Amino acid sequence: MSFRKNHIDIITMGCSKNLIDSERIFRRLIAKGYSVSHDPEEVAGEYVVVNTCGFISDAKQESIDMILNLGSLKEEGKIRQVIAMGCLTERYRKTLQQELPEIDLLYGKFDWDGFISGLPDVTEKPESPKAWERKLTTLPHHAYMKISEGCNRFCAFCAIPLITGRHRSRPIEEILEETRELVASGVKEFNVIAQDLSSYGLDLYGRHALSELIDRMADIEGVEWIRLHYAYPADFPLDVLDVMARRPNVCKYLDIALQHISDSQLTAMRRKITKKETLELLDEIRRRVPGIKIRTTLMVGFPGETDEDFAELLEFVRTQKFARVGAFAYSEEDDTYAAMHLEDNVPQEVKEERLERLLNLTEGMETEMNRQMIGSQLTLMVDEVNEDGTRTCRSEYDSPDVDHIYTLYDSDALPGDMVRAEVSDIYALDLEAVEIED
Repeated sequence: MSFRKNHIDIITMGCSKNLIDSERIFRRLIAKGYSVSHDPEEVAGEYVVVNTCGFISDAKQESIDMILNLGSLKEEGKIRQVIAMGCLTERYRKTLQQELPEIDLLYGKFDWDGFISGLPDVTEKPESPKAWERKLTTLPHHAYMKISEGCNRFCAFCAIPLITGRHRSRPIEEILEETRELVASGVKEFNVIAQDLSSYGLDLYGRHALSELIDRMADIEGVEWIRLHYAYPADFPLDVLDVMARRPNVCKYLDIALQHISDSQLTAMRRKITKKETLELLDEIRRRVPGIKIRTTLMVGFPGETDEDFAELLEFVRTQKFARVGAFAYSEEDDTYAAMHLEDNVPQEVKEERLERLLNLTEGMETEMNRQMIGSQLTLMVDEVNEDGTRTCRSEYDSPDVDHIYTLYDSDALPGDMVRAEVSDIYALDLEAVEIED
């Protein structure tokens, strides 16, 4: 055997919410005395944990392919065991046990403590981390903060509630305690995430509590940026916009998944919001937070989407000028309302053609918006120092891994530093800037 004894590799598939689960596992494994690598370039551990994704068909296939590849490494004696957990295993546990013999141990999304407790202790006196403690795998100055789990929305296309269960908020005080500890470790930027930010607090406090949470997080000394991801448009808590407008360390950025704008599609998707209400919400967001950048996610090819529906969606994107747009084509997910009650009647080639047209439109619009930024000044956070002496940075309008980056010239700033800069040029969807004196 050529694997490293008492070493565990963790491979995270899918979203940042999965990443936080992996980071919590990482922390507990260290407490038991194991050495751990996250997303290693070359797998070398005695055990390999795959934290799977089960959101859409492409993501599920990527997780399965990863497990198959690891099975081959196990046959070669390079690893000892393959452990699968996460969203895919939560949903398809019995099927995976039968069809993927490469998996030695299989756990769901929420029962991975069983795997950890079953491992022998390497150290004589293992620690007992708090439930939310984790080992960050992001850059040391930024972290994701998951404030709730689950979703009560049950959109027609979405399997998330079937995987994660009902919406469950974390207590405010627990989140604040974690924030303080992360700040003490050097974190300056917090990307607040959930399957549904808009519902935060309803289960614990009987009221929307997102604005209170964000306001109190912003009070903590050392918190430089707070950014909000994955709000739901129906029953959106408007009071959080007042916090965003008032607090300089709450980024003027909102990630809100709209999916579509045609009333017939919104109804079929069971989104519980109309076109008129969506437009009114967007107007109110921009009125309360001037200069806000809105990121959204859109879907094409949902059952029943006509050429007219798609044309309406394109016009909506043209007129709204979203700062960022993510898009995907509908794929039927087992046991969802759409799979059980609607015919998947948009041909695959039509889905792909519509997706390409939408992405081409949004890419052109983003490029033009970037071009208009040349000559403007803004604050950048340095993420990395490059070999050529430039710095890779982001603005408050750019979330890690999914949004634009800036290449900063003429700067001695270090990772985590915040600098004033002037945008000097663009390339593709990214930008160039030069540091300036305040």
